[in-house]
Amino acid sequence: MVAASPPVSHLADGQRAPGLLADRAFRAVALLAGLSVLVILGLIAFSTTQQAWPAFTHQGLSYFTATTWDPPHNRFGTLTFLYGTIVVSAIALVFAVPVSIGIALFITEIAPRRLRNSIVYVIDLLASVPSVVFGLWGFLYVAPKLTGLYTDVSHWTHSIPLIGTMFSGRPITGLGFMTAGLVVALMITPIITSITREVFATVPVAQKEGATALGATRWEMIRGAVLPHSRSGIVGAVLIGLGRAMGETIAVTLVIGSATSLTGRLFSPGNTMAAGIASQFGEATGDYRAALVGLGVVLFFLTILIGVAARGLVARFEQRSTGA
Repeated sequence: MVAASPPVSHLADGQRAPGLLADRAFRAVALLAGLSVLVILGLIAFSTTQQAWPAFTHQGLSYFTATTWDPPHNRFGTLTFLYGTIVVSAIALVFAVPVSIGIALFITEIAPRRLRNSIVYVIDLLASVPSVVFGLWGFLYVAPKLTGLYTDVSHWTHSIPLIGTMFSGRPITGLGFMTAGLVVALMITPIITSITREVFATVPVAQKEGATALGATRWEMIRGAVLPHSRSGIVGAVLIGLGRAMGETIAVTLVIGSATSLTGRLFSPGNTMAAGIASQFGEATGDYRAALVGLGVVLFFLTILIGVAARGLVARFEQRSTGA
């Protein structure tokens, strides 16, 4: 039997309560760990902004609004890179989110326990595959296979306004926004699936059994009990996947085609901020190098904005769910 600690009121003058020093030390270490994250983020923002400052001052506002990226003539407009990043990330989310939520629901609500463990193992294994492997697979196998499909889709939809323009390309080589989005979708699916699976597992069993006892079908139980309880977690998972999609570098570099063009044709080659940095940084000097570092600064602050938006959305959903 463990002896109880003496009450604090019985301690002699100058004598400290047992464990008080350890508690203070733990609190100090935890505080330093938390502050170190802010310090590191601040140092990254300061050092990269300092390196990119010549490009910001020389190009002015046109650095963010112009579409011309012409290193030989020191003209650096980054709008095409920002546009490509948003397009590729949006395509990735369109394909990855429904599939990820479906897999997570299947694992938590439908699959037998033995099959469930096998699927979880495969999902975790897929998340550990290096991005360069996805990129090589996309470049060597997926892009050549999709060229014919892209050509057929473009032929079928060419007479439909807007849709025909969207599903076309100049030229259609298999390398472009759509292929990059599909490859990134495959890469973020394990991340979104793992998080949403953990969120679905936190739904109280009594809540699900109550819905079933009232005569709800399995889909009605999921729609009425599981999804409303997990809404904030799903939003957080999607936004974490979005952050990963926007920052993906090597895989996108291999399959996007590396063309700095602002076009609504999803089958056309394009570029993203991360892919642009990866493909051009080795040969850059002077203002060219500063402009590429500036792309990293823009991507850095864009990622922070997404994180802040994610926390705001999650807090809002939690307030709605609790009625506060």
